[in-house]
Amino acid sequence: MGVVLLALGGTISVPGDSRGARLSGAEITAAVLDLADLGVGVEARDVHAVPSGSLTFAQVLDVVEIAARAVTEGADGVVVTQGTDTLEETAFLADLVWPHDAPLALTGAMRQPAMAGADGPANVLAAVRVATAREARGAGALVVFNDEVHAARWVRKTHSTSTAAFASPSAGPLGHVVEGRVRMLLAPPRHEPLSAEVDRERLAAARVALHVVALDDDGAQLQGLDRTHRGLVVAGFGVGHVPGALASRLGTLAEHMPVVLTSRTGSGSVLRHTYSAPGSETDLRRRGLIDGGFLDPYKARVLLRLLLAAGAARADIVEAFASRG
Repeated sequence: MGVVLLALGGTISVPGDSRGARLSGAEITAAVLDLADLGVGVEARDVHAVPSGSLTFAQVLDVVEIAARAVTEGADGVVVTQGTDTLEETAFLADLVWPHDAPLALTGAMRQPAMAGADGPANVLAAVRVATAREARGAGALVVFNDEVHAARWVRKTHSTSTAAFASPSAGPLGHVVEGRVRMLLAPPRHEPLSAEVDRERLAAARVALHVVALDDDGAQLQGLDRTHRGLVVAGFGVGHVPGALASRLGTLAEHMPVVLTSRTGSGSVLRHTYSAPGSETDLRRRGLIDGGFLDPYKARVLLRLLLAAGAARADIVEAFASRG
């Protein structure tokens, strides 16, 4: 059947000065001059045409459902085009629930189609190659950008304007597209997919806050959080530290909701038992915080919200972060 391309909007679909106008998926693929030479049929479908900063969890799960159905009906793989602002988060959410070995390749653009050096067509071409590559099967959701292939769990947007905007600081790219060939160098760890059939009301109610720790932070803004949210992700200093004045407040919150500890650095893992001062990772674990492992704060928030929406108990949440973090 070839590839199904799902178009969601974003810079790749913005045709210059036309205010509010968007290119359709068919128009995006028509601009990829070498696509016909691949000998792969590409069926373009338009889904949620919104900036990626306005995407919701429910919309992303809708897209994954459509993509999964396309594979069930015979597609070799699926490409999703969207804005880059939340691409690292939508890719990870998709990866958590993706049920197939067939590749799900997400891509976009940093330059609008009318700009000099527009990168969208090259990114789409590379994504289609990845979506049909035998080497990419079983790797889950992948971000394909600038001829690099990144695992959803590791990829980060690391530059605001560069066409080489995505990197995987903790692991490096899984592979590259070289002379039209997909070369996979690494295989990401895979887990049983979580269910994408989440009740939308429970999903909306599963609000998870994200608190980035800063110098002299006493966490006063977290007061009353347990009345408005069901979970919290803390982006701590370095290996997972917070000011001593904040530690007790986090411990109190952990008595009422899951609180996940991550690092604000963007790469590397939080520690478990190296330091013991107030506000250290050992102190915070003793107070009930959950170890986020290698997951960055944004990915941890995605996982926690999906688990809460599915009704996971605390023990299940701890286990999920232990295996996926």
